[in-house]
Amino acid sequence: MNKLKILNDPIYGFITIPNSIIFDLIQHKYFQRLRRITQMGMSYLVYPGAHHTRFHHAIGCVHLMQQAVNVLRFKGVTISKDEETALYVAILLHDIGHGPFSHAMEHSIVDNVSHEEISLLFMERLNEEFNGSLTLAIQIFKGEYSKKFMCQLISGQLDMDRADYLKRDSFYTGVAEGNINSERLITMLNVVNDELVIEEKGIYSVEKFIVARRLMYWQVYLHKTGLVAEQLLIRVLKRAKELHESGKKLQGSNALMHFLDHKVSFENFDHETLDVFSRLDDYDIISAMKHWRFNDDFVLSNLCEMIINRNLLKIKMKKKKIKSESLQKHFDSFVHEYKITPDEASYFVFTGSISNQAYQLKHKGINILHKSGKIEDIVKASDQLNLKALSKRVTKYYICYPKCKL
Repeated sequence: MNKLKILNDPIYGFITIPNSIIFDLIQHKYFQRLRRITQMGMSYLVYPGAHHTRFHHAIGCVHLMQQAVNVLRFKGVTISKDEETALYVAILLHDIGHGPFSHAMEHSIVDNVSHEEISLLFMERLNEEFNGSLTLAIQIFKGEYSKKFMCQLISGQLDMDRADYLKRDSFYTGVAEGNINSERLITMLNVVNDELVIEEKGIYSVEKFIVARRLMYWQVYLHKTGLVAEQLLIRVLKRAKELHESGKKLQGSNALMHFLDHKVSFENFDHETLDVFSRLDDYDIISAMKHWRFNDDFVLSNLCEMIINRNLLKIKMKKKKIKSESLQKHFDSFVHEYKITPDEASYFVFTGSISNQAYQLKHKGINILHKSGKIEDIVKASDQLNLKALSKRVTKYYICYPKCKL
C-alpha cells in the first residue's frame, strides 16, 4: 500500500527507499524509536553537534548497501532480488537493539545483554509480523548464510555500518580526520572466492579508512570527557536500581521502572520485556535524571547533577596502570570530606581502561585484489609502515575523581 519515498540526508543527499518492505519496516514503531536514540551517546557533551540518531545512521547504511549491490552486480557478482532485499533489511535493522544513549544500558540495568542480541530479538519478532519475510535477512545478520561476502557487508572490517558511521560522525562532530571516501571504497569492492576484496586501485582509500578509524576512536569515541560522562550515566542507572531494590521510591517512566523492578538477562528477555524495551529511549533517562537530581540520596542526586549541568568528574589518562596508592589517596579524601561510606565513594572515585585496535590482522581482514589476481591482506599490500602498528591493540588507563567540592 505504501508508495516509495525519497529522503534528504545531509551526508549523501537524496536517498531512495528501495522497496515497500523497507518502507514498512522504517514506519514500524520499533524502528521509529531509533529517532530517540543518540548515535554517539554522551559525546554531545564534547562535540555540541553530535545529536544525530541511530535512525540517521541506519538509513545511511541502507543507501550505502544499495550502492554496494549495484557495484557488485555490475562486476558480475550474482545477487538475487531476495538476497538484495535481505541485505537491505539486515543493514537497516542491525542497530535496532540499541538502548538509551546507545551503550550505557548494556552495563547497568540489564544483565550484560548486548545490543546485537536485542537486535536479533527485534528482528525475530518483526519476522513474525511480516510473515517470515525477514528469514533470509536474519540468516545474513547472524553470519549463517552460505554466501559469506553478504555477511561481510553487514559485519566485517569494511562493512556498510563502518562506512556510514565514520563519515557521519565525522560530519556531525566536525572532526575532519574521520571523513572517509565511502563512495570510492564501495566502487572498488569485488568478490573473489566468496570473500569481499578491494581492487588494487582502492588501496589508498583503505589506508585512509583504517587511519581515520584509529583517529576517530581516540579523538571522538574514546574522548576522555565523553568517557567519564558515559561512566557517570552507567553509575546513575546502577545506583537507581540499587535504591529501587532496597525499597526507595523513585520517579520514572513506566518503561524505565520496569527495568528497575526486574532483573533482566538474556534468558528472561521475553516478548513482554521486548515490548517494554521498545518504549525506552534517551528521553526516559534524561527526564528521570531531572527528577533524581533532587533526590535525598547523596550518590544519585550528585551523579545526576553532574550530567545535567556537565560538571563532570576529573579524568586523567595514563599509559600505565593506575597505582593503587593514587586511587586510595583520592578515595580517602572524598570519604573524609563528605562523611560517606566507601561503597558510596566508589561511585565517584574509580579507575578503568580503554583500548583501541583500528585493524584486526587475524580476524577477517581487508584483502586487496592485485591486477595479477593475487590477493593479500592490506597490511602486506600497503607501503604504509604504520598500518602494521595500527593492527596492535593500544590500551590506556584512567582514573576519575571529583574536581573539588560537589
